[in-house]
Amino acid sequence: MTESARPAGEHWSDRPEGGGRFALWLLRTIALRGGRPLARALLYPVTLYFFLRRAPERRASRAFLARVTGRPPSAWAVLRHLHAYAATTLDRVYLLAGRHRRFDVRVAGLDDLRARLRPDRGILLLGAHVGSFEVLRALPGSRADLDVRVVLDTQKTPAMTELLHALNPTLAGRVIDASRPGPELVFAIDRALREGAMVAVLADRARPHENTVAVDFLGAPARFPTAPFLVAALLKVPVILCWGIYRGGARYDLAFEVFADELAFARADRDAELQAAVQRYAHRLERIVREHPDNWFNFHDFWDAAAAAPADRR
Repeated sequence: MTESARPAGEHWSDRPEGGGRFALWLLRTIALRGGRPLARALLYPVTLYFFLRRAPERRASRAFLARVTGRPPSAWAVLRHLHAYAATTLDRVYLLAGRHRRFDVRVAGLDDLRARLRPDRGILLLGAHVGSFEVLRALPGSRADLDVRVVLDTQKTPAMTELLHALNPTLAGRVIDASRPGPELVFAIDRALREGAMVAVLADRARPHENTVAVDFLGAPARFPTAPFLVAALLKVPVILCWGIYRGGARYDLAFEVFADELAFARADRDAELQAAVQRYAHRLERIVREHPDNWFNFHDFWDAAAAAPADRR
């Protein structure tokens, strides 16, 4: 069975949050009061519900899996993809609530990250909507010296923002709100970096009207935001890629990769060098996605958006 593509021009931010406030409240209540075994058992009917009722996400999953595997996916493959997303969303409840011990996290690249941290200069962590960024909270024996501040658009994710405030008000107070005007956002990031924090940004989605470039991703042009790379170059801080890959059950692989000790774009070649930096990020992301396709949680069509745009926006 084939499914038609999403409406032309629809942006990812036009889609409502999956489940909304009630669903996340229910998830939190069951997870914290009923325990993880019960909560994980309920993920199966939840996954089936989303498969049946959320057609745009189902179509996006099919299209992505077909692109990354080179063959039409079965309904089971789409269900497995949606279940992985549901499982990591459930785990966010435990990670944000500080219940880290239940997770088995294998860590790679931590020494490279720590070697670049200074009390007066932090690190820009670039991630993606792949796996779980929250697994950073489960780093064994490291939470005291690793101050993570996440850049999050609280206007686009009100239900998740409320969940964060309910589970961990202190952590919620350290979120850098991406919905504020651009200059204010840069100043907030700069202030956090000067305090030695790691500022975490998911660099695979552009907000409406945000500058982007089209680069090759999984064999076709896709649009990525330029702001994370321009901010890194402006503030002259190390850039580390971070992937929290879900391996099933309570197991995660958390990997840090050095992207650049410092990004710099020459004025004469700025556009070309910026394009090259974004392309390098996209290539790294593509490698991760090909190895772990069920961890891709962008349930919208990157490639449709790129094809519909007449030119790069910078």
